[in-house]
Amino acid sequence: MRRRIGIVIHPGFQLLDATGPIAAFEMASRFSPHGYDVDLLAATPGPVVSSSGLTLSATALAEKGLDTIIVSGGELIRDMEAFRAIIAWLGGIRPRRLASVCSGAFLLAEAGRLDGRLATTHWDSTERFRRLYPRVELEPDRIFTRHDDIWTSAGITAGIDLTLALIEDDLGPAIAQRAAQQLVVHKRRTGGQSQFSALLEMGGHSGRFEKLIAWIKANPAEPLSVEQLAGHMAMSPRNFARAFQRDVGTTPARAVEKLRVGLAQEAVENGFGSFEQIARQSGFHDAGQMRRAFLRALGRPPQALRRAP
Repeated sequence: MRRRIGIVIHPGFQLLDATGPIAAFEMASRFSPHGYDVDLLAATPGPVVSSSGLTLSATALAEKGLDTIIVSGGELIRDMEAFRAIIAWLGGIRPRRLASVCSGAFLLAEAGRLDGRLATTHWDSTERFRRLYPRVELEPDRIFTRHDDIWTSAGITAGIDLTLALIEDDLGPAIAQRAAQQLVVHKRRTGGQSQFSALLEMGGHSGRFEKLIAWIKANPAEPLSVEQLAGHMAMSPRNFARAFQRDVGTTPARAVEKLRVGLAQEAVENGFGSFEQIARQSGFHDAGQMRRAFLRALGRPPQALRRAP
């Protein structure tokens, strides 16, 4: 039996939040008789204008016959009437699965569907999300999350990652893999979404830590403890740790590891020395510690990144 998927769009929706999942479901349906039929849903049926100005045509919000409902993100409050209608509808529906792409998580949270649940959203919206929805267990570095029947994904293209996971849940890993191959994407992307965040490179939302980040990059072999970094900022360790996480979106320790991994990755890919040499130059105790950091950040060991001569 084919499954029906409803994708909720709204004025100002991000086009790829909808079309990415649609393409993944289409590819899966090519390889299984138990594939998918996709409906676009909106508060007002008819053409719906995306944030890019292109339009898609949708039918009215309805749950009947839908197995899974996915809520797209984008400019959520371009049309407040549509926003309120979607929130009210989301509060009462009970499909087998409910999911969101990118800032669509704000709509689920506003409807109370994420209270007490694990969720994620676009990295650039995590602090605002935390302030607005403190009852949600936000995981800002995840590509997608699953908590019982509720799924959420990070920014825009992560909607494809989430959809491939839904397909694997329904049809098994072989079909999900074939769909990913047709889309020319990884079935399971390595690392978290913080690897795409510009905040760490800029020194945070305010740029307050820009010089400190530059100093860390220039001195990766230093201890780089919270106490040392706080001293560079003329702050107490406690205040520094809080301010850094609030502004950059991650802890000082994780930021240091990310920067060290970035430096080591470039050296590994270009063959600049042995793994042991690269590890020590990048601030790791040894090649074993570097390997564990690579697996956490990239999902692959250094050996997998070294280019063949």
